[in-house]
Amino acid sequence: MFRKYFLIIFVAFLLVFNIFLFYTDYQNSHRMLTFAALDIGQGDGLFIESPSGVQMLVDGGPIHSILAPLSKVMPLYDKHIDAIMITNPDADHIGGFIDILKNYDVDYIIEPGTFNPSKTYATVEQLVLEKHVKKIIARRGMKLNLGAGAYINILFPDRDVSTWSPNDGSIVARLSYGNNSVMLTGDATQKTEGIILGENHGESARLLKSTILKVGHHGSRTSSSSAFVQAVAPTYAVISDGRDNKYGHPHQETLNTLNSFNIKILRTDLLGTIIFKGDGKLFTQSK
Repeated sequence: MFRKYFLIIFVAFLLVFNIFLFYTDYQNSHRMLTFAALDIGQGDGLFIESPSGVQMLVDGGPIHSILAPLSKVMPLYDKHIDAIMITNPDADHIGGFIDILKNYDVDYIIEPGTFNPSKTYATVEQLVLEKHVKKIIARRGMKLNLGAGAYINILFPDRDVSTWSPNDGSIVARLSYGNNSVMLTGDATQKTEGIILGENHGESARLLKSTILKVGHHGSRTSSSSAFVQAVAPTYAVISDGRDNKYGHPHQETLNTLNSFNIKILRTDLLGTIIFKGDGKLFTQSK
């Protein structure tokens, strides 16, 4: 008798579980674009999910910082990430990728080609080899298809930056989905911004305009020139920084520049994880 009831309960459980999976897949197919600046402390850790469900991390924050905030935007059962991007190989951008590569299956890694002699960088690169993650060196003109009309266009590097400093050689890219767009700047300096402005002037300057500017180098005065901010013309400026960090980020000069253009400033040190959802028309901050 117990065995009979056990089988009935087990079959019912399988039925409910399959319905749940079907409902989850249906929801995934109708998802909007998600962009989240994760609360990883002093560093960068950005999560992107396209309307088709393709998932990507742009930077991973410091070591042991990303798994908890990532679990708030990804289901616990989902252990696959389509791609990770290292905008520069400093520890506050790549440390968290050690935990990601140990706990998730990752298909691709996109890098600028710069180098860091740290043990953290060496560990990430070793895990990439061990896990057979396909490596892509980012170059201007590359267009990464995230599915359902969402793309990431690489704006920089436009050349070999293997001998450049990590910040000067940082990847700069633009995420777009319909009218929704995010300028991803890593730790790019005003030098890098100047190169991008020089390559996108006149008619092509419109390619820089974005709804959201992920502010370069955590709000440092070395980034976010007035000319670059004006060209991007964002509605929102997202600053990924740690509370009471030793660098004084964001610097007042950067805040003054953003305020001069009446841009709404959102900071992870004050707000925690910042999430935006976009349907291709409107980009709205999610509570």
